[in-house]
Amino acid sequence: MKENVERSQWGSKVGFILAAGGSAVGLGNIWRFPYLAGENGGGAFVFIYLITVAIIGFTLMLAEFTIGRYSQSDAVGAFRKIDKRFGFIGFISVIAAFFIMGFYMIVGGWSIAYIFKAVTGAISTTNPDFLSGEFNNLIGSDIQPIIWGVIYIIINIAIVSSGINKGIEKASKILMPALFIIMIILAIKSLSLEGAMEGVKFFIKPNFSEITPRVVLNAAGQAFFSLSLGMGCMVTYGSYLNKNENLKKNAIIVPLLDTFVAIMAGFVILPAVFAFGFEPGEGASLAFVTIPAVFTTMGAGIGTIFTTLFFILLTIAAITSSISLLEIPVAYFIEQKKFSRRKAVIITSSIVFIMSIFASLSNGSLSNFTIGGKNIFDIYGFMTSNILQPLGGMLISLFLAWILGKKKAIDEATNGGTIKFRLADFWIFLLKYIIPILIFIIFLSGLGIFNI
Repeated sequence: MKENVERSQWGSKVGFILAAGGSAVGLGNIWRFPYLAGENGGGAFVFIYLITVAIIGFTLMLAEFTIGRYSQSDAVGAFRKIDKRFGFIGFISVIAAFFIMGFYMIVGGWSIAYIFKAVTGAISTTNPDFLSGEFNNLIGSDIQPIIWGVIYIIINIAIVSSGINKGIEKASKILMPALFIIMIILAIKSLSLEGAMEGVKFFIKPNFSEITPRVVLNAAGQAFFSLSLGMGCMVTYGSYLNKNENLKKNAIIVPLLDTFVAIMAGFVILPAVFAFGFEPGEGASLAFVTIPAVFTTMGAGIGTIFTTLFFILLTIAAITSSISLLEIPVAYFIEQKKFSRRKAVIITSSIVFIMSIFASLSNGSLSNFTIGGKNIFDIYGFMTSNILQPLGGMLISLFLAWILGKKKAIDEATNGGTIKFRLADFWIFLLKYIIPILIFIIFLSGLGIFNI
């Protein structure tokens, strides 16, 4: 119960940056970003993505850090402390975290399963039909994904139950450098392949004729999803910051870190895909079907090594994100319900485990159960990416600008005026008017109301 009296704080600036960066860096960077770039014109998509990160990423991340540190409370308590009427914004974050973890834990389990498949040579083939069958057999099984998911959940429990300093911060200091090292190794190998430069050109050279409204919305949506915005992660992590920390600088570093990983993931995957003549627009199967085939073409031994490294990379990225997601409801139960951390972790993990079972079975024996043409796994994803996350981001933006107010927000963001922030007024203007409109358009697009 000690954490309820003396709130935990990050032990170091590096620890916080790596933890917050790890929260942002996840499956969205390694798995989702490369295939969306492949589907949306490569460089054209990346160009819009970078602009969106600069506008929405910094602006909203600073807003979440500001609300979190100002309140020194969990996602629900943060809004309640500032204005009791708006505690529901925090509840949206907690609900979103549960929905995301409901499918995230299963995908994390797939990644662990594929580490073992890679090591044993079970996916050392270039036959796309075999690889598709292997993937479908895994996700379609009623038992295997749940077993791997349990292993993944246990890893998350072990980290989060150890607390902020000894758990999340310590794990982030190990996992994030490991992620960078593996990613650099994979990128160097991928870029050294014959024909890789075609993939590089596709990825970094924008063809402006391919920038359509649909590409813009897809890039903006990915930037929003990738940065873990609108789901309370950064409010929660920001609440553990001390009052001397430079929020403005951190709100620049974390999106840069996240963007660096996304771009590096593109350099890992797309040059290799082009080098061996695969299709860059393969979609969600790119990581689990196409990538094993791509690396296998490098040769039996070296292919196994790089396939294994890739799925270790994918697993690490997933863990750094999911521990931050788990911390959102855990912090809520600790601070609002006065539970011990251990009890909060057990309750949260139990709920997540039950939700994960249904998500997994929806690809197997419950595949015929659908709502609006979506199975349970897809519903979890739709609820978070298309509804709760953009809704949360929009409300957080409006809350800081209109409820916390310009004076208090700028005072907190600048440590009482001791940190220069020449664009402070523009930051508030963006949060008041521009960001909510942009997110609302993404929201309508995700619901299928605003179709292009």
